[in-house]
Amino acid sequence: MIYLDNSATTKPYKEVLDSYIAVSTNYFGNPSSLHSLGGEAEKLLHHSREVIASLLKVEHREIIFTSGGTESNNLAIKGSALSKKHLGNHIITTSVEHPSVTNAVEDLRKEGFEVTILPVNGEGRVSPEQVEKAMKKETILVSIIHVNNETGVIQPIEEIKKVVKQFPHASLHVDHVQGIGKVQLNMEGIDLCSISSHKFHGLKGNGVLVVKQGVKLHPLFSGGNQEWTLRSGTENVAGIVAMTKALRMTMELSEKRLDSIQSLKEYLMNELTERKELAVNTPSHDSAPHIVNFSVPKVKSEVLVHALGEKGIFVSTTSACSSKRKAPSKTLSAMGLSKDRSETAIRISMTFESTKEELDIFLKEVAKAIDTIKQVTR
Repeated sequence: MIYLDNSATTKPYKEVLDSYIAVSTNYFGNPSSLHSLGGEAEKLLHHSREVIASLLKVEHREIIFTSGGTESNNLAIKGSALSKKHLGNHIITTSVEHPSVTNAVEDLRKEGFEVTILPVNGEGRVSPEQVEKAMKKETILVSIIHVNNETGVIQPIEEIKKVVKQFPHASLHVDHVQGIGKVQLNMEGIDLCSISSHKFHGLKGNGVLVVKQGVKLHPLFSGGNQEWTLRSGTENVAGIVAMTKALRMTMELSEKRLDSIQSLKEYLMNELTERKELAVNTPSHDSAPHIVNFSVPKVKSEVLVHALGEKGIFVSTTSACSSKRKAPSKTLSAMGLSKDRSETAIRISMTFESTKEELDIFLKEVAKAIDTIKQVTR
């Protein structure tokens, strides 16, 4: 099996699974319970919060445990907007966000909030100048993805921070789900930041929202007031401990192997660029080291995905949340690419275990599959 769909989800580390089983078996108490079993679970929860805070270089009270990226994004966007509606009603985002951001913002628009959606350039990027031009005194939230989940394009968050900071009522939310462990992000100046466990070899169903001190959020759930009252519900302690181990291991691997995965990306981009029947959509600069997006004009992407799958090679079309809708890539369309190119996109997403040998097999099989599909569809 050659797995090249790591932006959709990653394979959990064995050590992560071992941690989950151990905690589920021996520390299954409710961390809110007063007895010793609950106290042991609470200690694990507290330790995990401190470790993740240290890895992200934030304070432990700024870590809110959630069920994943979608909940983190919704809590950041809706929670921030609802808590600040007395200060303003203007939200800024971009045309290339993940659906969990796009749809959350659209929900708020229906509730009367004003929304500005910034267009991107031909590489899928917004500029700090665009953000500055869109800002006004009623702006309460700017939500911008760090690494695009389809193309790997990196947004200029450092420069955007400086713009947002000039408006005291505005919070900056960054969707860091695709960037964590692959592209560095300085948390200073970011008010809200989302990550998801299963994107860095943890388990599905766990995530984090970083909420900086002083940032107000309206809770989305009513209940027992866990997570500093911001996210009610009994914490998934086993999943949180497993996520903590996954994040620590990923950060350690990143220090050792990030250059290696960058080299693989450059090799793959060069090989794809040389093939006339393909069009590479990921820019060679200011893009993540693990994502490569390309199109095969006149070849349906879902047909190519299934053909490769029969060979034990797993890739994807657009984001995993959108791939089954068979719609053109929203990101590629926003970049101004043709409908044909947007409908025939393939995403390759690697991890630290990916190898050149795997890429060579992929390149060989994708060429065969394209030839076969074209012959059948003539």
